[in-house]
Amino acid sequence: MAKFEERSRAIELRKQGKSYSQIKRSIKVSKSTLSIWLQDLPLSERRLREVRDWNQSRIENYRETRRKQREAVLNDIYKIEKRKIMPLTAKEIFIGGLFLYWGEGAKTKLSSEAILSNTNPSIVKAFIHWLEHSFHVRRVDMKIRLQLYKDMDVDEEIHYWSRALLIKESQFRKPYIKKSNRTSLTYKNKYTHGTCNVILGNAKVSKKIMMGLKILEEHFMG
Repeated sequence: MAKFEERSRAIELRKQGKSYSQIKRSIKVSKSTLSIWLQDLPLSERRLREVRDWNQSRIENYRETRRKQREAVLNDIYKIEKRKIMPLTAKEIFIGGLFLYWGEGAKTKLSSEAILSNTNPSIVKAFIHWLEHSFHVRRVDMKIRLQLYKDMDVDEEIHYWSRALLIKESQFRKPYIKKSNRTSLTYKNKYTHGTCNVILGNAKVSKKIMMGLKILEEHFMG
């Protein structure tokens, strides 16, 4: 008798345009049982569209909720790590800059220039900041050379990097133009403004950097 009442109730709800999921919340039966009971009662096209739209809306709401949860977790971690890291001491900036140069800088021991190349403006700015604060180098003594693709606007890119680095356009050397197009690259965003080379023609600073790297290498090699 209970099954008959459940089936009758399921049919009634189906005629009201309820989906299987909605019916299951009212009647505790499996989806396979409902498919047998309601096989002759398909939803109308209009109602199908409504259900699909509702499901999509629910999915989007779920995704948005999850995104906010992830952001909240990361924001909490960010606050904790920032308290650990900041403010940086002069020694920490110096050592951090050595590691940066170890990974990204030109490491020819006999060179009279300190050179760092990168596509990320933040990394390039960190290098400039390091030179200024750890070696008391003036920004006006630095030169910039860009590596660009042939389908990029040279004047526009020089203007971009000049503003980003707060370095005058007169300090930019003639850029190196690659024969290929940026539009043909797989990872286009990485090279949005080409590669920026910061060049400091100072043999004394270059030697200090090389010796600093030698000390780090000796330390980690034991």
